Amino acid sequence: MTESYDYVIVGAGSAGCAVAGRLSEDPDARVAVIEAGPPSSGRLFQIPGLFARQLKSFYDWDFETEPEPWLGRRRAYLPRGRVVGGSSAINTMLYIRGNRADYDHWAELGATGWSYNDVLPFFIMSEDNERGADQFHGAGGPLRVSDARSVDPLLLDWVAAAHEAGHPATADFNGAEQDGVGVYQVTQRDGQRCSSARAFLDDAAERPNFTLLHSTLALRIVWDGARAAGLEVDHLGETRTIHVEGELILSAGAYQSPHLLLLSGVGPARDIDGFGITPVLDLPGVGANLQDHVGSLLAYTSTTPHLLSGSTAAAEAELLETGYGPMSWAEVGGFLATRDELRAPDLQFHAALGISLDEGLTPATESGISFGPYVARPESRGTVTLRTAEPYSKPRIRHNFFCEESDRAATRDGVRMAMEIARQPALAKHLRDPRADAQSGLIPADDSDSAIDDYLRRTAFAFWHPCGTCAIGEVTDPQLRVHGLDNVRVADASVMPRELTGNINAPCIMIGERAAAFIRGQDASVRQMHAAASS
Repeated sequence: MTESYDYVIVGAGSAGCAVAGRLSEDPDARVAVIEAGPPSSGRLFQIPGLFARQLKSFYDWDFETEPEPWLGRRRAYLPRGRVVGGSSAINTMLYIRGNRADYDHWAELGATGWSYNDVLPFFIMSEDNERGADQFHGAGGPLRVSDARSVDPLLLDWVAAAHEAGHPATADFNGAEQDGVGVYQVTQRDGQRCSSARAFLDDAAERPNFTLLHSTLALRIVWDGARAAGLEVDHLGETRTIHVEGELILSAGAYQSPHLLLLSGVGPARDIDGFGITPVLDLPGVGANLQDHVGSLLAYTSTTPHLLSGSTAAAEAELLETGYGPMSWAEVGGFLATRDELRAPDLQFHAALGISLDEGLTPATESGISFGPYVARPESRGTVTLRTAEPYSKPRIRHNFFCEESDRAATRDGVRMAMEIARQPALAKHLRDPRADAQSGLIPADDSDSAIDDYLRRTAFAFWHPCGTCAIGEVTDPQLRVHGLDNVRVADASVMPRELTGNINAPCIMIGERAAAFIRGQDASVRQMHAAASS
């Protein structure tokens, strides 16, 4: 029996779920989504406060970089969701879109039709914001966006301390102005995680034209000239070919979408040929332009008990019954600029309960608060390349974090801002002994360049927002079609030409929405309807 579909989507992550869900709304379209991981069911994917238990687990691709020169030759940990829902099923659920200036810059770089005014309608279309609809937000969409619940007083005092340090308040990081500090909204419904799978695939699963092939690894694309005729996959040890009648959409993420193209002969021909793979298309941009947010958290021990200490079975039951409690997960932070002349803030701050150690992988035994900056639009660039010609091997990832002095300078300034916030009365009253924390290496020894650089070499990490490796312009056209191929698109963070100011789950969902609209010929009508509603 021939297994064929009109649309085959590789990757059921943030963008892929949106693409699949929207395309399957057409009853005449046969849609299949291929996902290497299992379904996202059970408490780990319901209870927000359990996200740390998903890291380094069966549900995590558990990538790492090559030794990073500016991180003391450490290998940085790079978690990616290996489960239906992708990284939206294992992230910290912050709903951030990026800054207006980010998208306008994309358009200036040649991503025609990707300005802020072009993408806003698709954010609004996805959104079901509990605050209701306005000129920036939607209500009634599939993705539930909620205010954080059960915000610990210690986190609220961090916000107060940031105000005391001179930073403005912001009630909505996705509204008219991003600058300032406050409490982040989250992708949760009734206090439980609302992943892209829950948002877009729960309804799609009821449609007879939709097929989810989970536990299925994409091995390589089968070509008929420049056309993707099929996709060779491994389903629980059985190799078979999924035939593509219409389009193949790659939504495997910034590491794995370029990896699949390279394995399939699309990318820098010289590099591909060196692995014994026959080049299909010489496309040098595949795997280049890799970017991610890099920064660090300062960990201050505290004398103040906090809600996180209630992470018990009783707290899980409380969340499931009421939607509230210490397992609902809340985070505060904001966006700050190191220089007045910038078009957008160049730092994002995160603050969360607990002592963050070893990139968040080592459980802390003491109460405290961890907070700090990452550089929002890094200049450092890396690559994704082949490690071997085997599709079962992981890609070789070089981020080159902090190789550009501008990234290090901005992050140093951000660390100084964090230390200044810690000195403010609203927060200082909770801190046990910052001098002891410095001696223990939990914070920099002082605010000098050398002390901060030493701290960053030891503690800086990726904030898990990789993008750019199949960038619009270099690899795809503005409608996300791969240059030189007949029926292949990329729809995920890899198409971003430049990193965004903020977390990228919401932007990936927007990219998925747009990809489906491009395919269905609805992109212009969605933008026109939004323009009419806004006038």
